[in-house]
Amino acid sequence: MCIFSSALISSLSSAFFFTGTTGIRSSLNITCFVSQAMAKYDVTFEPDSVKQLLIGSVSTVDVKFKRTELNQEGDKDIVNVIYYARDKNLASVSPEFVSTSDVEIQNGTFSSKINVTGNFIGYTEICAQGLDSNNMTVQEKCMDVSVIRVARPIDKAFTYSVAALVAIIYINMGAALDTTTIKATLKRPIGPIIGFFSQFVIMPLLSFGIAKAFIPLPALQLGLFITGCSPGGGASNIWTLTLGGNLDLSITMTTISTFSAFVMMPLWILTLGSTIFSQANLKIPYSKIGTFAIALVVPLAVGVIIQRTLPKVAKFLVRILKPFAVFLIIFIVVFAIYTNVYLFKLFTWQILLSGMLLPWLGYILGGGTAFLLRQNWRDVLAIGIETGVQNTGLAIFALRFSLPQPDSDLTTVMPVAVAIMTPALPLLLMVFQKLFCKSAFQLKEERKEPLFSVVEDSSIHSHNGSFVGVGGYQPAPLYPS
Repeated sequence: MCIFSSALISSLSSAFFFTGTTGIRSSLNITCFVSQAMAKYDVTFEPDSVKQLLIGSVSTVDVKFKRTELNQEGDKDIVNVIYYARDKNLASVSPEFVSTSDVEIQNGTFSSKINVTGNFIGYTEICAQGLDSNNMTVQEKCMDVSVIRVARPIDKAFTYSVAALVAIIYINMGAALDTTTIKATLKRPIGPIIGFFSQFVIMPLLSFGIAKAFIPLPALQLGLFITGCSPGGGASNIWTLTLGGNLDLSITMTTISTFSAFVMMPLWILTLGSTIFSQANLKIPYSKIGTFAIALVVPLAVGVIIQRTLPKVAKFLVRILKPFAVFLIIFIVVFAIYTNVYLFKLFTWQILLSGMLLPWLGYILGGGTAFLLRQNWRDVLAIGIETGVQNTGLAIFALRFSLPQPDSDLTTVMPVAVAIMTPALPLLLMVFQKLFCKSAFQLKEERKEPLFSVVEDSSIHSHNGSFVGVGGYQPAPLYPS
């Protein structure tokens, strides 16, 4: 470990100030070399790191200070050692102070034992700082510590239940695939193309940018990025229907994004996501990502087979699709909060802000793109909602399935935050509609009126281009679904 002398750095930096970046780098290399030559002690930890330390458990570490060269005149020996954790909320160490007068020194080498206690999930460092008689640092070195929590039955229940519910919702979606509607929508493909671009280009880049701007911890950055790469959630169809958007377009985009996710999620994870994996010192789980993608294809295929072979069962699945999607959203949010209530200790204003910005900017950018391309308002609404509503259940399942502890816990914080903040804007828009506009529910009530109504005014002879005789029938206004 290099200990830089401020006077030496100052003089070398001044000497190379006008030599550009290469000169400055060279000066720092020289400084590092000189510092290492002057270092009198080599500090070692045994073991060299503490990995996956359970919360509340203790790990004993041997710390050894070994003199690497003979004392020069004016050199100071280490007389005291201070041990400390960079983040005491995550881990603590004892004892925090050791005097060399209390330990045996042999050939300039002395050692002591410290106990490291896990306090909360995450990553931190335990440092040993050797001081001379004037309390000046002679040598300092740190070791990595990762803390995990004890696996509980409810954690497995949460992971398996989310996986099961996601599989069931995908079976339902397979059974609900209306190829006729999709083909009709794709005849004017501008809407689905905008939706695909918004879902798999804007959202991954947006999540990456937000993560880098507001979230310092790479594991949390990864959680937000995976959420941004996820396809549209089933709730998007419900919100589109509720707010009066183009439901056919919404279903088509959900279908396209669901199938596209098998390719687009691994593609983004293996490209742009690899930078976050490297910063988090995590290996990209190639095999698990492939298994995850295949695991989503299977329930969709089952749903399609049910639709072709068991039409009555398919109709039942279609009938429960929307309420089941609502249940899935509520279940994930409530069960995630109950099961992972400890994660709220990690919630900061940056995490809450990021959890809000991703869906809200998704609504604005997706809908804004559709608006700029002159789509009608119902399509703008559907595309905006489809872009902003992410499949957070899928993101949680992917993270839990693919990553080890404590990363799987840490990364889960972000999709939970996104799931909590996602409904806020649609709810505000729904309240606005109820107060100032005709809401989708009002339109639905109006659609219950008879298709034809008696016209009492004999002066009216036509409506919407259709001839209406005296005392005839006039088509009532039909509002699109």
